[in-house]
Amino acid sequence: MKKVLILGAGMVVKPIVQYLLKAGYGVSVATRTKSKADAMIDGHPNGVSLAWTVEDEATLDKLIRDHDLTVSLLPYAYHVMVAKKCIAHGKNMVTTSYVKPEMKALDGEARKAGIIILNELGLDPGIDHMSAMRIIDHVHDKGGKIEEFYSFCGALVAPEVEKNPFNYKFTWAPKGVVMAGNNDGKYLRHGEVKYIPTENLFKDVYKVDFPEVGMLEVYPNRDSLPYVELYGIPETRTMFRGTFRYSKWCEIIDAFKSLNLLSYDKFSMEGMTFAGFMAKMTGSDHTNDIKKQIAEKLGVDTNANPVIALEWLGMFDEKPMNRKEDSPFEVISDQMIGKMMIEKSERDMVVMQHTFVAKYPDGKAEVIKSRMLDFGTPGGDTSVARTVALPAACGVEMILEGQITEKGVHIPVIPEIYNPILDHLEKLGIAMAEEYGLPLSETIK
Repeated sequence: MKKVLILGAGMVVKPIVQYLLKAGYGVSVATRTKSKADAMIDGHPNGVSLAWTVEDEATLDKLIRDHDLTVSLLPYAYHVMVAKKCIAHGKNMVTTSYVKPEMKALDGEARKAGIIILNELGLDPGIDHMSAMRIIDHVHDKGGKIEEFYSFCGALVAPEVEKNPFNYKFTWAPKGVVMAGNNDGKYLRHGEVKYIPTENLFKDVYKVDFPEVGMLEVYPNRDSLPYVELYGIPETRTMFRGTFRYSKWCEIIDAFKSLNLLSYDKFSMEGMTFAGFMAKMTGSDHTNDIKKQIAEKLGVDTNANPVIALEWLGMFDEKPMNRKEDSPFEVISDQMIGKMMIEKSERDMVVMQHTFVAKYPDGKAEVIKSRMLDFGTPGGDTSVARTVALPAACGVEMILEGQITEKGVHIPVIPEIYNPILDHLEKLGIAMAEEYGLPLSETIK
């Protein structure tokens, strides 16, 4: 029996554990909180749980040596350490995280060791790469060129879920969601490179009407420019990757940024109330009518969405924060997490859409759209857990069974990797619906 080592037991790990156990593999889950791994294994005879932390490199070294493949679902900062041990022992590796330069630099060593380190094999990144490349290669095979490419994805609650003032609930790593608000953005549109500094990230918003969901907003997702090369479309005049949100989120997080509420800079909060903290963030020396002070600072009415959201979070309360030295980011994200986690009785969903403008040698042009709308199961797996974990599970199985034979550091943008995984995901109910031959008026406005 082939054995897989899974490092980490976060919110998206359960589906890969259960998939691999059901497929007949031995699965060891090593994580700080052993009880989480126990719940995922659920008594399966081929499952093993271990209490382990990243500081224990000696145990990690032994675990990698004793397993056929390692899946790192740890924070990205630890992937390179894991990868070096996989190279040393000649063991394949899979992650769902973006490839950092330090990981890319291991390509030669991985090839020499005869292994594949397959990264970005989740949802976004992951399914987005594979489903985009299938269409790009299709257009290129017909002699066509990609003139415009837009790729948008979001993990949201289903439309029927009762919304809070943010129109959002956390369905995966909540600190990461809030932290993404501090990114900047960069993309190519109609031949012009647009750089969006972090302070303007949520001001640069597009709107897309998504079938069965309604109007969604899109803000830029980090730096889109490297994907011109990664996707092999040097001819494109537009490369724009973005994140879907319901309305209100962008407006509210933009206001939070203008108040420096996402700042990582620490200061003493000893003895502060939430109202006192907000007064400090506005430069005020008193908390009298703090709601009005905040509205004036933002240049909005007291019934504006950001003010309503702050009040709902309890940020205007004369209640002790019970903090010492800390950052505004930690304060605001903790308040959000305390009130904005999805309930077990509620459905989440993943929405993804690619929009292409393709032109062909005979002068014809078309818009191609590829969409995915996937829902979680109340009380069961979330959609975001399934769509992140199952591509990785498929990749693991195909590597172990010799269906993926590439070596080196990869992301899933070549047909030998993306075709078998996409085909298998469709059997698991995760599929993109593709529309060809749409008029040019159907591109992103």
